Amino acid sequence: MRDLVDVDWLAEHLRNDGLVVLDASMAPPGSGDPLPAEGIPGAVRFDLEGAFSRHDESDGLGPVGVHDMPAPADFERALRAIGVRAGDRVVAYDAAGLFSSARAWWMLRAAGIDAAVLDGGLPAWTEAGHPLAPVAASTGRDGDVVVRWDASALVDADAVAAALATGEAAVLDARSPSRFSGDEPDPREGVRAGHMPGAGSLHYATLAPGGRMLPPEQLAERLRAAAGERPIVVSCGSGVTAAVIALAATLAGREVAVYDGSWSEWGRADSGRPVAIGA
Repeated sequence: MRDLVDVDWLAEHLRNDGLVVLDASMAPPGSGDPLPAEGIPGAVRFDLEGAFSRHDESDGLGPVGVHDMPAPADFERALRAIGVRAGDRVVAYDAAGLFSSARAWWMLRAAGIDAAVLDGGLPAWTEAGHPLAPVAASTGRDGDVVVRWDASALVDADAVAAALATGEAAVLDARSPSRFSGDEPDPREGVRAGHMPGAGSLHYATLAPGGRMLPPEQLAERLRAAAGERPIVVSCGSGVTAAVIALAATLAGREVAVYDGSWSEWGRADSGRPVAIGA
C-alpha cells in the first residue's frame, strides 16, 4: 500500500478484510478541544494522548517528551488491545485534515506495519459526501500484530546535536515561524521559546495546505530548498507534526528520521541544550 491514499481509494477499500482505519485525531496543545465522537465508519481510536505515547520516566529509557514513542513491546500490546492483527493494512486519518495522522503512520511504519495516511483526513471524507459513524475503541477482534522495530526511524537529542554540529544531516523544525523564532511563547509549561541553533524552519502546514499534501515534485523542491541533498532529521513541538515533514520526505524519496522528544524535550528549562532566538 502506498504511504498516502485519497478518500476515493478508502471508500472503495473500506470494507476489505484486513484493512484497519485509525482515527488519530488530537487537539492542538493547550486547546482542550474534545475529539470528534464520529468519524469514518469502522474507525478505531488511536489515542496519542494515552496508550500510544510513553509517559513513564521510570522505565529506564530516560526523560520523555510529551508524545514519545512507547517501547516496542508496549506499542505492540497497545496495538493488540485495539485489535490490530498480523498482516493488516492500516490507514490513519485525523479531524484536522493532516495534522496528527502522520505521527500514527510514522509510528506504524517504524514498527514494520503496512500503513498509509488519508490525504485530507476527515474533512475530505465528509466533503466527498461519505457517511460518519461512532469511533470505536477496538476492531472487535483479538489482536496478534507483531512489531518489527526499525531503530533508525526515531532519533534522540544526542543524534540531533551531532547532526547540528557536523552538518551531515539537515535538522528541520516543523513548528510555526513565530514559535521557531521565539516571538511566540511555547504553549507548554517549563519549555523555553526559540529553536535549536543551526536548525532550519519548515512549517508543516506549508507542505499540506488545507490538509492535503502537495504533489511529490513540489515536496521535493521545498525539501531541497530547506535541506539541500542531505539526509533530514525533523523536529516539532512534541514529535507529532514533524511526521508531516517525514511523510513529505518519504513521498519525495528522501532519507528522513524524526527527533522523538522534539522541542518539548530539547527546550525544557533543565535540558542543558542551547536555544537560539530569531528567524
